[in-house]
Amino acid sequence: MSLADKRVLITGSEGFTGRYMAAEMQAAGYRVFGLGSHSLDAPDYYQAHLADAAGLKTVLAEVQPDVVIHLAALAFVGHGDANAFYQVNLLGTRNLLEAISAMGKVPDSILLASSANVYGNASGGVLNENTPPAPANDYAVSKLAMEHMARLWQDKLPLIITRPFNYTGVGQADNFLLPKIVSHFRRRTAEIELGNLDVWRDFSDVRALATAYRRLIEVRAHGQTVNVCSGRAHSLREALAMCEAVTGHSIQIRVNPAFVRANEVKTLCGDATRLRGLIGDWDTPPLLETLRWMLGAA
Repeated sequence: MSLADKRVLITGSEGFTGRYMAAEMQAAGYRVFGLGSHSLDAPDYYQAHLADAAGLKTVLAEVQPDVVIHLAALAFVGHGDANAFYQVNLLGTRNLLEAISAMGKVPDSILLASSANVYGNASGGVLNENTPPAPANDYAVSKLAMEHMARLWQDKLPLIITRPFNYTGVGQADNFLLPKIVSHFRRRTAEIELGNLDVWRDFSDVRALATAYRRLIEVRAHGQTVNVCSGRAHSLREALAMCEAVTGHSIQIRVNPAFVRANEVKTLCGDATRLRGLIGDWDTPPLLETLRWMLGAA
């Protein structure tokens, strides 16, 4: 079967990551089908909520995908309804796996996007896949629970679990930190309200992340749990300084105590050794280059 005959179903296809993932897979020659909870008049797009087990079974039976990339999730850590994290990220993923299992054929690969948030506050150096998880909020707990649940299907389905660290790019919502900062610099505002400026994060570029996901699928890294990260940590202070250097604009920073989370993960920096061991040479652009792209976007 040629790649043109290979069907990939992307859940959350209209989300930030989903749009880049769809472009990546189309460029590689796959036929891309999208799945989302919102109605959309577009070819090869299906509407079904992850809570709708029967609806998911109908979609999977019809599409018969060779590859499934599961990106749909409730991702904003500050989201107010803790129960929703479990309903979408845990139970919704279980519904999806059940629908895949019932569709009448075993796909070539299924990639499930978890999160590096599962490592919690374990900040001693760089974190690899053997670092004991210590989730510090409901979002992270829901993702770790999803990983454990998915492993119950490991003997029946070809699963790959990714743990992406922070990543960003053009089109990410402004309630995420870097897009919020970029938006303020693009509008040349006088000031910005932020929380803790001394959190350190490992930032990747969404385009590089999509490439890493595709390559993990193509090498069939089944049974693996894989960090996707740059291995370089930057503080928010550094990101602010980079934006100032690119734009020549200076913004007054006000620290709003309401934005400082009690369970804030202070440092997250990943080890991408396993990823590179599986897919070969891979890297993400330096953060300055990604910020330059975001600041210059039309």
